[in-house]
Amino acid sequence: MTTTTVPRTQDLSEGALGMALLNIERHDLSTARRHLSQATAHGVSTGSNASLFHGAPALEFVLARAHGAGDDVRAAVDRVVDARLAAAQRRQAAGALPGLAEWDLIRGLTGLAALLLSRPAAPRLPDVLSHLVALAHRIRGGGRTLPGWWSAVGPDGEAMAGGHGNNGMAHGIAGPLAVLSLAQLEGASVPGQEQAISTFATWLDRHGDHYWSTTAHLDADQPPEAEPARQSWCYGQTGIARAQQLAGLALDDPNRRQTAENTLASVLTDPLQLARITDSTLCHGWAGLLVLTRVVAADSPDPARFTPVVQDLHRRLAATWEHLPKPGFLEGRAGAQLALRSADPSGWTRALLLT
Repeated sequence: MTTTTVPRTQDLSEGALGMALLNIERHDLSTARRHLSQATAHGVSTGSNASLFHGAPALEFVLARAHGAGDDVRAAVDRVVDARLAAAQRRQAAGALPGLAEWDLIRGLTGLAALLLSRPAAPRLPDVLSHLVALAHRIRGGGRTLPGWWSAVGPDGEAMAGGHGNNGMAHGIAGPLAVLSLAQLEGASVPGQEQAISTFATWLDRHGDHYWSTTAHLDADQPPEAEPARQSWCYGQTGIARAQQLAGLALDDPNRRQTAENTLASVLTDPLQLARITDSTLCHGWAGLLVLTRVVAADSPDPARFTPVVQDLHRRLAATWEHLPKPGFLEGRAGAQLALRSADPSGWTRALLLT
């Protein structure tokens, strides 16, 4: 494996790897190989930008959908995991607040946990889970006590006065909640995991209506009412609802599961909420909502209540996906086409922490 940083060809979100994922799901392995060759033509990153959505981990995820990830790829990913854990430990030792890229799904240890959880055996998984559990411990920052996932940098990558606590599935605490819950359901657990799931879920009970929370939210008796916003997989109540449903299942808490399912059904049958959705992508459009609703229905004791919602989302996506300007996975036609398929034999939805 070559350690280098190359263009977006090895990027799962928008590069050739996302195209290969669609080909694998279609059992078109010859086309998948062409996309994989394009993705790896200039080497594969194992540097600081390597994550579930870029470089060696992204390559392993895609190859594993076709049972084709070799020892060399897994060894490269293990080096990435080791480096990310070591950097996180140095940050903890310094008493600094974490950045989102340390632990989130797209760039951080939550995404790497999702990948390791997909392996038949992953000796490093407990260490990654333990780090995510540690985010539930409060931390000092700016002269006050803050949630352990609080970041001094805002969602746009710029310094943010007082910092923020991100709540979404892609970049926020719903991601660790989902992956820790999935791990619990699959029999992978570490000390403190159930308590961390409860801590994150309870935070989202209070703050999950907002894309992210600020210190003003912490100081208020109740967080302010959220401004109307687009609901999607990456940010908002719908992605959080799936994380909360998984938490309910992991904690054997039927009330939490039921509340999450009710939230999703309410949002996706509200014309005003639906009117704010303006594209067809997995990340923040009809495709992501369709896949999300299917998996919520599959884990519900009353899946039929979601049938009209699934049908409506499928109709909207089928009518619009071809107009997407990008070809890729998270924001393009490949992801939309994956969503239109009712089955998920390769397990590609693990990349979104939906399964």
